[in-house]
Amino acid sequence: MSTTDRRFPKSVYRHGTEPDARFSLANERTFLAWIRTSLALLAGGVALETLGLGLHPGPRIAASVLLIVVGITTPVQAWVGWRRSERALRLNTPLPSANLALPLGIAVIVTGGLVLLGVILA
Repeated sequence: MSTTDRRFPKSVYRHGTEPDARFSLANERTFLAWIRTSLALLAGGVALETLGLGLHPGPRIAASVLLIVVGITTPVQAWVGWRRSERALRLNTPLPSANLALPLGIAVIVTGGLVLLGVILA
């Protein structure tokens, strides 16, 4: 059994040729950066709810839930992005567009708005 046969996911590694290791490792670092972002979002959501910070409960709870939900879904999207990029590297095709930047940016803006509303209503 070759090394390629044992690598996961097979849907990525059974296609194309092995790219320059630097590109695959950069792709992996990007994936890990999204995992760190996810952990920060989860910690922020838990901290916001636990500490309260004198915010109005409605917007505070909504912001906490939003941060936690985004923190839970970010690793899934990061995995999808890693797979798409790794496959493109192996097939020597253009890299796919970013799939997390816009939704994450919108979530942060909405969370900021909810926190601001919580401050105003407090």
